[in-house]
Amino acid sequence: MVTFTLHAGKDNEKAEAFLKESRQLLIEIPGVNNFKVLRQVSAKNDHDYGFSMEFADRAAFEAYNVHPIHARYVAEVWESQVSSFQETDLIEYE
Repeated sequence: MVTFTLHAGKDNEKAEAFLKESRQLLIEIPGVNNFKVLRQVSAKNDHDYGFSMEFADRAAFEAYNVHPIHARYVAEVWESQVSSFQETDLIEYE
């Protein structure tokens, strides 16, 4: 999961375009399951949006991180439009 704030702010055309483009690109990466675009509702968190996705296993997660679509997305979309973020990668506690 990652929560983030955009340079463009929230609830505007630029933010909507970013969220739509992100979804379209990231769901194309093999191994990405249950991708969700989320809106922050807590006053305790400064971020406006979030992305959540699931992977079948650690190998699928690692493959996602190095996939060319992901690398290109980070370099060409994410880094230019996201002003602040917090990434949290979790596995189920056994």
